[in-house]
Amino acid sequence: MGAGASAGEITADTVAGKAEEVLTLNPDNRCVKYLLEMKNEGTLPTEAADLARLYACAKTGLENVDSGLGCYAMDPKDYDDLALFFDKVCNDYHNNPAGDKTHVTNWSLEGVEGLPEGGVLDMREIGMTDELSMRVRVGRNLTTFPLPGAMTKADRVNFEKTMQAAFDVLIKDEAYGGQVFSMTPNDVWKEVTGDEENPNLITTEKYDELVAAHVMFKDMAADPFLASAGIASDWPCGRGCYQSADGGFIIWFGEEDQLRIMCMAKGFLLNDVFDRLNTALKYVEGIDGIDFATSGKYGYVTSCPSNLGTGMRASVHVKVPNLTSDGTDLKAKEAAKPLGLSVRGTGGEHTPIGADGTIDLSPSNRLFITEAEIITKLYNGIKLLMEKEAAAGAASVPAPAAEEAAPAEEAAPAEEAAPAEEAAPAEEAPAEAECRDMWDRTVEAPSSSRRVQRKMDEDRAYLRTRQWALRLCMTDRATETGTSLRGPCARPLGLPVTVLDFPDSWLEP
Repeated sequence: MGAGASAGEITADTVAGKAEEVLTLNPDNRCVKYLLEMKNEGTLPTEAADLARLYACAKTGLENVDSGLGCYAMDPKDYDDLALFFDKVCNDYHNNPAGDKTHVTNWSLEGVEGLPEGGVLDMREIGMTDELSMRVRVGRNLTTFPLPGAMTKADRVNFEKTMQAAFDVLIKDEAYGGQVFSMTPNDVWKEVTGDEENPNLITTEKYDELVAAHVMFKDMAADPFLASAGIASDWPCGRGCYQSADGGFIIWFGEEDQLRIMCMAKGFLLNDVFDRLNTALKYVEGIDGIDFATSGKYGYVTSCPSNLGTGMRASVHVKVPNLTSDGTDLKAKEAAKPLGLSVRGTGGEHTPIGADGTIDLSPSNRLFITEAEIITKLYNGIKLLMEKEAAAGAASVPAPAAEEAAPAEEAAPAEEAAPAEEAAPAEEAPAEAECRDMWDRTVEAPSSSRRVQRKMDEDRAYLRTRQWALRLCMTDRATETGTSLRGPCARPLGLPVTVLDFPDSWLEP
């Protein structure tokens, strides 16, 4: 079992007691919410082995108060064997209140409504003039190994060696070629495999280069959620990636899922990356010894319930300078949300938008939606978002000068204006020094302490009264110091969140 998944001496009462404590601090933590519901229903396991298995899945939510989901499966069978727990979490997160949906896999665009005739998704046809940066990835796990949270160090290295056989097949195929980059140290490789050296071991400098190029994933050991779940254990053993000769097809191994398989491209045809990934997935699973884990109800199995089903995140980088003219992505998010799309910065979650107004746009759903529906939603979403971008641009065009020059006598009399004393007094505006002190105090303290939790609660109240003026001051301070706020608002991944990323509920009563 992974280092983060050890249950120790636990009972149903201790689990329920901890869940009650966490739920008081964060009512949005689904893990503890449904553990308590099981306790009240009398369905929480009492047998030591069963409880330990459930505890391993729920450990990250019990230890990390600010979790949104708070659980990871440890074995492909967990979604069936622990269905009393995972069904509650999944039905809540994936909007299946009746619990009657079953996932269906379908990549075919044939007969899909809302697409151009012939199914060719050429973005030039909807007015795009710049090539899009497109990326589609899926999470996959093999049936023959535990999921990453329950893997031992030997499991991780043996999994890497199993995948090496598959990578050899890809490398020998001219359509793929490429090479493998591994981080497993030679001494560990020899200890587990008996071979003297890891043939694919890279240097620290090469690793940093690959991370900077977005080819390799970052050090997982720094993530408290993955650490609690055991997913980050034994770093960097069993971690690395394969990259095709043209650089557009990548397979990560040893990340949150055993495999993250992705295609990247720049161009105008959305079909290109989807079709290439579909073909590659079929090719990889056809290699001897590769069998992807699936669930009859949830489709492709992933460690995190949020990625079940397609396991897919499909994204494009789109320029929307009018919707981001205020330097934030708030208007873009407002426009994208009704379309079922999520907006991020160009570097991922909690990163800034591009200086030219470029955002990362992707469909929100993974489960109970087909792959064909995801690409359709992305295509139509881009189309509609660009219409809103054009409308925002038109709205910002100044009115003709003749209309702006209204005679002075036609203006509202001065006495009709709101009396000065009814406006917010100047002294009520937040002082810059006060903002600086609050910001520095928050970012310098340990994020896990109860003192910080109490301080965050106080600062919430402060934020509600100061509203946008405080938001602007603190944003300036964050930019000046190169820091960002950590705290219970950083859901679901516990990553730094800038003031501009605060949910509206933080700022309004």
